[in-house]
Amino acid sequence: MPHTRSAKKNMRKSHKARLRNRSAKSAMRTAIRKVLASSSPEEATEALRRATSVIDRTAKKGIIHKNTAARYKSRLARIVQNLVQA
Repeated sequence: MPHTRSAKKNMRKSHKARLRNRSAKSAMRTAIRKVLASSSPEEATEALRRATSVIDRTAKKGIIHKNTAARYKSRLARIVQNLVQA
């Protein structure tokens, strides 16, 4: 347990940040799963557009690294492209 007032405040802040980050990561993972679960090319393209937006916002807030975001988007785009071409 924290002893000083500042340590207590930092604990409260980190707890709130952890909840915020967890929520944002969960939303991002849900968006990614929707892309992977989509069956038609049109549905997959729309899901990819939404997922890209969510991934970019998550990276902009510093919850994930920008290179991680780029990797997620690249992999999803490749999967959707293969679905569209098939």
